[in-house]
Amino acid sequence: MPFGQGRSACVIITMKTLWPYLRRFGKPAIIATIATIVLAFATLWQPRLLQSMMNAIIADDQKTVLRLGIWLVGLAVLGIAAGIVNTFYSAKTAVGVATTMRRDLYAQVQKFAFADIEQFSASNLVVRMTNDVNQVQGMLMSVFQIVFRVPVLFVGALILALITIPRMWWVIVLMIVIVVLIAVFGTKKMGGLFAKVQTDIDEVNTIARENLMGVRVVKSFNQEPQQIKQFTTASDRMVDITVKIGYTFSWMMPGFFLIANLTCVGVLLLVGRSIGAHPSDLAAVSSFISYVMQLLMAIINASFILTGATRAFVSLGRIGKLLEHEPSMVLPQGPEEKLTGSLEFNDVTFTYPGDQEPTLKNVSFKVKPGEMLGIVGATGSGKSTLAQLIPRLFDVDRGTIRIGGQDVRDLNAATLRSNVAMVLQRATLFSGTIANNLRQGKPDATLPDMRWAANVAQSAEFIDRLDAHFDAQVEERSANFSGGQKQRLAITRGVIGKPTILIMDDSTSALDARSERLVQDALNHELQDTTTVLIAEKLSAVIRADQILVVDHGQIVAAGTHEELVKTSPIYQEIYQTQRALEGSEAHA
Repeated sequence: MPFGQGRSACVIITMKTLWPYLRRFGKPAIIATIATIVLAFATLWQPRLLQSMMNAIIADDQKTVLRLGIWLVGLAVLGIAAGIVNTFYSAKTAVGVATTMRRDLYAQVQKFAFADIEQFSASNLVVRMTNDVNQVQGMLMSVFQIVFRVPVLFVGALILALITIPRMWWVIVLMIVIVVLIAVFGTKKMGGLFAKVQTDIDEVNTIARENLMGVRVVKSFNQEPQQIKQFTTASDRMVDITVKIGYTFSWMMPGFFLIANLTCVGVLLLVGRSIGAHPSDLAAVSSFISYVMQLLMAIINASFILTGATRAFVSLGRIGKLLEHEPSMVLPQGPEEKLTGSLEFNDVTFTYPGDQEPTLKNVSFKVKPGEMLGIVGATGSGKSTLAQLIPRLFDVDRGTIRIGGQDVRDLNAATLRSNVAMVLQRATLFSGTIANNLRQGKPDATLPDMRWAANVAQSAEFIDRLDAHFDAQVEERSANFSGGQKQRLAITRGVIGKPTILIMDDSTSALDARSERLVQDALNHELQDTTTVLIAEKLSAVIRADQILVVDHGQIVAAGTHEELVKTSPIYQEIYQTQRALEGSEAHA
């Protein structure tokens, strides 16, 4: 939020987003606040004691000098102790709030539907959970270490300076006015730049993430120079803004100290000229200058904190927007229920968020429990979209989808996720162990369960060759497994819970013909009561399905068995003849 858009808006964002977290850490926050006030008191009272000690030295009062010396040492010890306590509890509060906020953000993202994640983008969400939260943590540390001390120091130093040498009040006022003008000008100039920095961080993060995720493509097509150029452009844009912020800082700090030093020189000249009329100023001048410097530091700290807070307010706004975002889809909660495997689409139409034309139009079909449904069609025809509607990854625009006779929108999360399993073409495995990945499909899976599922998915043959078997490590992005092995592990995870409906979205594309046939035979034999939905590019994968749907431009243009479609569907005939010709040419080669 740019500085000057309204302090009230900043306060509302801070209180609304931050206050619930501060209340959870009320005790350490209060202790940190009390400690910083004590520290401010110790800082303010030291010059006063020094002035009294100077008067005692001039009067050759050794007893008073000793007593005030003891007080000064005690005050220093009190300040050190208060500083330690303040730092400890400030860190405890700031880190606690940041940790809780980051956990809540992550939990909120887990509630999002696909549409919500696409709306924010994955890289943007990562920046909000990391960089933005870090900005808030830094601001809280500043608040409890400096912000609460600034007004005490400012007011106290101003009063004590006026008491020390009252006739110099106009010097103090003049210095405050000039320093405040510099601070306001600088912070206003930098405030608008911080929002741009956060946006540029998002862009740099996105480019780096896409490059690392697609490193094989980048290297295969020799795109390293183009990727470096793209990253450098975005990085340079962020550098330019950061440099502008740095330039502002570079003249603000010297400007502050120039004003302070000129003030001190002016005070010394004025006191020197009038020392004859005011001999007590000799002991008071050092204290007066100390209070002037404390005033200056209070204003400097306030300006820099305000500048940092401006960036933190931007981050708080982004965090608040994420926390307040209502998921586009909310699954009801309730106990897990076992459903029958019947599946029915009734006049279903669906449009992706932001698209003008529907991806699926008036789709209707029925599948009986235990049957195998094949779905074929050209790329982009809507096959995968149709499959994603079954586990309610998206909500339909019109029509109904029923599982076991019940509308999927009425099913609670536990029932829907336990009855429907989905295996995608792009197998996603998480770092950890094979067992941990399989337990995502069945949290209480035992070793016999894993062994059974591995045999069904034909993954047992390579798992058995691993030294740790099911406890073998899965590296980041499962880089230590081949494409076929990853697909078989994904199938293992999909079948381990013996779901009522198993959706396989071209999930055997990386398998050879023998492995694919073995997987299908095992599925038919071991999961006879499971309704299987097979989406495939190759007709050989669905040729034995009880029913095959031919999808074209988001509509079902034909339905039947393989034998029926070969005779009645021109689109199916074209796909069939094309694939037969390819198989024949490959066999001849």
